[in-house]
Amino acid sequence: MDNALFTANNVWMMICTGLVFFMHLGFSFLEIGLTRQKNTVNILFKNVFIITVGLLLYALCGFNMMYPGFEEGSSGFFGFAGWGIGAPEGGMTPDYADGGYTWWTDFLFQGMFAATAATIVSGAVAERVKLSSFMIFTVLYVGIVYPIAGSWKWGGGFLDMLETPFYDFAGSTLVHSVGGWAAVVAVALLGPRLGKYGADGSVKPIPGHSIPFAAAGVLILWLGWFGFNGGSVLSADPELTSLTLVTTCLAAAAGGVGAFVFDLILYKKYDLTMFLNGILAGLVGITAGADQMSPMDAIIIGVIAGVLVVLGVGLVDKLKLDDPVGAIAVHLICGIWGTLAVGIFGALAGMDQFISQLIGVASYAVFCLVTAFIILYGLKATLGLRVSKEEEIEGLDLHEHGMTAYGDFSTK
Repeated sequence: MDNALFTANNVWMMICTGLVFFMHLGFSFLEIGLTRQKNTVNILFKNVFIITVGLLLYALCGFNMMYPGFEEGSSGFFGFAGWGIGAPEGGMTPDYADGGYTWWTDFLFQGMFAATAATIVSGAVAERVKLSSFMIFTVLYVGIVYPIAGSWKWGGGFLDMLETPFYDFAGSTLVHSVGGWAAVVAVALLGPRLGKYGADGSVKPIPGHSIPFAAAGVLILWLGWFGFNGGSVLSADPELTSLTLVTTCLAAAAGGVGAFVFDLILYKKYDLTMFLNGILAGLVGITAGADQMSPMDAIIIGVIAGVLVVLGVGLVDKLKLDDPVGAIAVHLICGIWGTLAVGIFGALAGMDQFISQLIGVASYAVFCLVTAFIILYGLKATLGLRVSKEEEIEGLDLHEHGMTAYGDFSTK
């Protein structure tokens, strides 16, 4: 391979790595915007903890658990290539990864993805989870559960060994649903925030303190998705990269419009928060097949994701699962939709592919629900998952951190 092309590929991958890192600011802004200001420091602390500890765990064991190099004849369920990281022979040359990037770039790009699953859970459990318990959960889920789940497809495991391989281009299931399933378990075990549901079963909105922050967060996430999906091409291939970015953007736009129009029809109001969640729904929905879809496929997938997120938010509330940021509807429901859409639309569409997609969705559902329950129930039975009533009322910032986010401003 021409050295200039190898360099261009690697530089593009490093830029994408930076964009995915930038998404953590987007998640932070979205979460603090949709929750009350008395919990802002707590949410920011969790997000900083996730990315810092997530990267260290990925270096210690996660990367080698996710890419263990399954041997021929292996069942493809679990492998481990050893502790720590170190570039293999030829890892800095075009001989590695077909010349798309170096081994170090590979590690860092994948490491940015690893922390996202726990970030999804952070938003769902906001405003009432005990910080120490959440940190332990993050260590176990990011350090062990996510890499094993990732190895089943991206590491060449059993889902990649199917006669018609399961397909998930950039993680509608491997990242978003893995986080979404854990969020369901966490929210169910935690219970709703105080005052969220009336004795008669009615839903009482708890408004976030900064819609501008939430909007900024979503737009930052959209920008970051250029790296999330664009980098998943694993090279700077002009045709595939440009197609991927076009389908990603069109799905995001269609998801936003689909959500706000459907919500307008149902509730007769122009709901900005639903518009924003629709954009994220479209992005999550296209992520599994962004490189396989035509622009029209992407628009259809995005519109359906936008409708699903409106229905999903309503369903989650009916089930009394208090999710302050809509993470379950966006990341789990639309992650499942995007994964199944690979078998319905685009270059891979077909019954065999659809069945493989179903197998993948079911496999991750079982694994993530079981592992998340074991971790979270164990924490609930020992350290406890939820803060006290007094702490929740007065705010986690004061009780967990001894500070407020906005100085002299009210923390109510």
